[in-house]
Amino acid sequence: MRPLLLHLENFGSFREPVTIDFSDIDYFALIGPTGAGKSTVIDAICFALYGTVPRWGKENVISHALAPSAAAGKVALVFDSAGRRHGVVRALQRDAKGTVRTKEARLDELDPAVAGELAEVLEAVLRPVAEGDAVTPEIQRVTGLEYKFFTQCVVLPQGRFAEFLHAAPRERQDLLVQLLDADVYERIRQRAVREEEAAKQAASFARDQLGKLTGADEAAERAASDQVATLRALAASVDLDLLRARDEQIRRARADRESVAARVEALLALVMPADVPTLAETARQAAAAVTALAEEAAALEADEHRAHDELAALGDRQALAHSLAALDERERLTTAASAARQAADRAAAALPALADAARRAAGALSAAEAERDRLRDAHTAADLAARLTVGEPCPACLRPLTELPHHPELADVGTAERAMAIARGEAEHARTTLGKAETEAAMLDSQATALSARLAELPPPVDRAVLEERMAAMRKADEVVSEARKAVRACRARMERAQRAAESAARKSEQGWRDLELARDRALTLGVQQGGAPPPVDREDLHRAWTALLEWRNQAGRAARAELNERDAELAEVEAGRTRERTRLVAQLAEHQIGVAAQATPEQIGGAIATAVARAESRLERVREDRERARALEAHAVEKEQEARVAHELTLLLRANAFERWLCAEALELLVVTASDTLRELSDGQYELALGGKGDIEVIDHGEAGLRRSARTLSGGETFQAALALALALSGTVARSLDSIFLDEGFGTLDPATLDTVATTLERLAAGQDRMVGVVTHVPALADRVPVRFEIGRDARGSHLRKVGP
Repeated sequence: MRPLLLHLENFGSFREPVTIDFSDIDYFALIGPTGAGKSTVIDAICFALYGTVPRWGKENVISHALAPSAAAGKVALVFDSAGRRHGVVRALQRDAKGTVRTKEARLDELDPAVAGELAEVLEAVLRPVAEGDAVTPEIQRVTGLEYKFFTQCVVLPQGRFAEFLHAAPRERQDLLVQLLDADVYERIRQRAVREEEAAKQAASFARDQLGKLTGADEAAERAASDQVATLRALAASVDLDLLRARDEQIRRARADRESVAARVEALLALVMPADVPTLAETARQAAAAVTALAEEAAALEADEHRAHDELAALGDRQALAHSLAALDERERLTTAASAARQAADRAAAALPALADAARRAAGALSAAEAERDRLRDAHTAADLAARLTVGEPCPACLRPLTELPHHPELADVGTAERAMAIARGEAEHARTTLGKAETEAAMLDSQATALSARLAELPPPVDRAVLEERMAAMRKADEVVSEARKAVRACRARMERAQRAAESAARKSEQGWRDLELARDRALTLGVQQGGAPPPVDREDLHRAWTALLEWRNQAGRAARAELNERDAELAEVEAGRTRERTRLVAQLAEHQIGVAAQATPEQIGGAIATAVARAESRLERVREDRERARALEAHAVEKEQEARVAHELTLLLRANAFERWLCAEALELLVVTASDTLRELSDGQYELALGGKGDIEVIDHGEAGLRRSARTLSGGETFQAALALALALSGTVARSLDSIFLDEGFGTLDPATLDTVATTLERLAAGQDRMVGVVTHVPALADRVPVRFEIGRDARGSHLRKVGP
């Protein structure tokens, strides 16, 4: 993995957007004072790839990525890996609760031919690779390193520089497996196991299928071929035309028989309608009934006219009703006026008493108010007397007091006020009652006067008995008119029914003649066929004409039934011949296992023969296909059994040799030898590295007569030298596919000579191989020897970066 462009926006201490171009740099240094944000640049590379940073402690912590005062931020990285260019973008956002979340994460493969600004490079997408949570797993696949191994051999952060040096043997082997891609042999072994199992299953399945193919031999094919030849010969020998000729004879005989049967049925259908014998009498009776009812209706209509005349002679019914209504209104008004006058008189008589009660209540109220005022004055005087002094002027008369006045015990003013309130209420009630009574008396007097005036306006009274007698006579006349009208309507209804009956009898008579003529026309055709015509129609008597036609029908029917018996005998003889032919053919087919129904048609028999031939041919084809499939299954089973044996041998070889452990051990030994040479140069010959008996990395101290001790016993500066030696060896010797290394460690603990050696080693590493080397330092002696420097400063607006050098 080699970074080309890095963009930071509100990431860590970098609040303002900044883009760093690494595309033409092999060796650079990040310099600046402590806390300026040097390590933040390395953090941004790690966060863009894996979504976390080693310095934050936990892999899933991202809250430190966003600047404290920012609501959103972004990190973007364009890098090359394994000959391909990719772009990864992670956008951050702070929600309303202050929690930092990843708003967007995407990884795209980019066109390496596009160069220029970051936006142009990121837009040159060849294909999207991953989004969201799938970005980090894809980064591990693209770079070939998990996060924890990336931070051990590519990004060496502060405080974790010596992790590989102090790591357990199993952890170092895991890293070497990834770097060397040694796990490919384990994947090959696992693939061989799967291939062996799949081959065994395929061979077993082929053997099972082969066992199910019974009857797939040469004898079965020969028997099937003989059956096809036999059935084809049978099909050629069977003559179905004879059966078809018999069927045609039967068809013609049945047609002739059906024709005669139809004539017999047509003759039997000649039946006289049931009402023909009585139809003439019915018509005569209906006509007589119509005449009688017409005379009765005329007499009833005359009675109805007389009743109407008698009712009109009784006078105007409406005027009589108005006179009775006026008489009723006079009686009602008389009663109401008398009652209203009596009520008005009673109300007027009650007024004096109510007025007297109102005066008494008003006097009681005046007395209560006077008593209340008297008590109030007395209490005021008593209160004033209690504050007087002899010799002082009196507030009322202004003369000097010679002695103090004495006031007896006074009643409570509140009692007087309550008595006054009661009196006021009673006086108000008396006034209200008097006002209501006066209003009611006036209203009653007005009502009585109005009723008397309306009574005077009515016409003079008449005798009620005379009026009621005339009204009763009119009602009686109404009843007579109504009964006469009902009688007329009933008679007319009966006459209409009689007329409809007469018309129906006439229509039936006409229809009877038409039916007779139609029946004779049909019988005429039948009679010609039988050799005799029906008699002519007698137009005088319908019943006699039908009787003559039926006599002719009986004679023609006997002749037709005789002919039908002859046709039945001919049909039976032809059917018996066909049955004999078909029985013989069915027995012949049964000898060849071809089953057909006893009543099968020639087409059904031919279809059964053709089906039997087709089945025999299909059976022969299946036998041949099964034989071919058996040969293919046998060959496939042998092939898969051989593949299973080869895969099994490969599995045993890879498992027995423990190739992965051997390869990692060899790589670790080479790594320690290379790192030991670098450490000897860095420590001026004092230290070398060696592998212990259990795979631990030990230090040989030549300053202590070649003493071997654990690498954990080294001091801080010595540990840095040993860890740097391992990191450089890991980057330069074992992990040759790693295109960059970033060192974030305090070089200030090194003495000048060691620092010079470290600087020379880094220069040689950057110049001698196609690998980017980046260091984070604030040591001027080291920074001055780096060709490209990124100076980082920090102020109130955050961190700022400036490139120095070519």
